[in-house]
Amino acid sequence: MEIIEFRRFIRHPLCLPLSFKIVSGEGNKGALSAERAETINVGLGGLLFSSITAVEADCSIMINMPFEDKVFNVRAKVVRCVKNPQTNLNDIAVSFTRLQEAFKVKMIEQVYLIAEYRDLLILQSGKDISLEEASRRWIKRYSARFSQLYW
Repeated sequence: MEIIEFRRFIRHPLCLPLSFKIVSGEGNKGALSAERAETINVGLGGLLFSSITAVEADCSIMINMPFEDKVFNVRAKVVRCVKNPQTNLNDIAVSFTRLQEAFKVKMIEQVYLIAEYRDLLILQSGKDISLEEASRRWIKRYSARFSQLYW
């Protein structure tokens, strides 16, 4: 079986919580209230997540990505939806409709990575470290590499 690669951008494995709702498209518009899911991978052009519900290609969806007390809203277009025989879920690939949507998701990704880095620092040091302090350390240590990897 030959795998055909459609991606224009590299995607990075990352598990982020999200919810989504169909906002336009034939067949299942409005048929779905916000459904919870998790990303499988994220890239500059889009992301992949799994869902119980199948969603038709070309539908527009609104993705809500929470972090602490904030929720980031991202509009995307469904590129494909394929039933995954291993998980019995639908793997939904979406592309971002605007560059600012892609930038928003990359910022969310970086904030999640900083939060994980903070947890690691707390575990290593045994001291409470603020997210702001962890951010300063993260930027000093990883910002050059992050920009090379993701842009």
